[in-house]
Amino acid sequence: MDALEALTTRKSTAQLIDPAPEGQDLEKIFSAAIRVPDHGCLRPWQFVIFKDEARAELGQIFCGALELNDPNASEAAFEKELKKPYRAPLVIVVIAKVQDHPKVPIVEQVLSAGAAAQNIMISAHALGFAGIWRTGAPCYDDFVRERLGATGEDQIVGFLYLGTAKSFPPMPDVSIADYVMEWKAAKI
Repeated sequence: MDALEALTTRKSTAQLIDPAPEGQDLEKIFSAAIRVPDHGCLRPWQFVIFKDEARAELGQIFCGALELNDPNASEAAFEKELKKPYRAPLVIVVIAKVQDHPKVPIVEQVLSAGAAAQNIMISAHALGFAGIWRTGAPCYDDFVRERLGATGEDQIVGFLYLGTAKSFPPMPDVSIADYVMEWKAAKI
């Protein structure tokens, strides 16, 4: 699949099954991820992979956050947190590893990590896989951040769930004209 086709046909897919990218496919995906715009060549990203039984540990981290934030949470709520990482055979956590820099503000570093996440999603699609980028409370939770290695100003950009599409949701009919505006120069 060429680049424009991958960019214009990718759609988030929540129902994911095996197989997930692995081996050379995963290497290609990460090669694409680290080729994003990166002011100052800071490489402000870290990718944490959860697959197979390691997903159980991610579920435990989610449960730890729930227990801290809601000590009275129901058993069903804990069960839901445990199951989240099993929505796909592979979960990649994208962390913006930010640092103080006189010319590169934090927002640019977070945007670079977001671009890396987008490249992961696009390249996975180009290789025949599917996925969905999720955020939610775990992205912003201090317990989750700490357990996954985000320190200081680091930010979790998202949890990328990857696998093979069980079904294909329809592509929305979106008009480019609704989002693009040409600036008209003022007459002086």
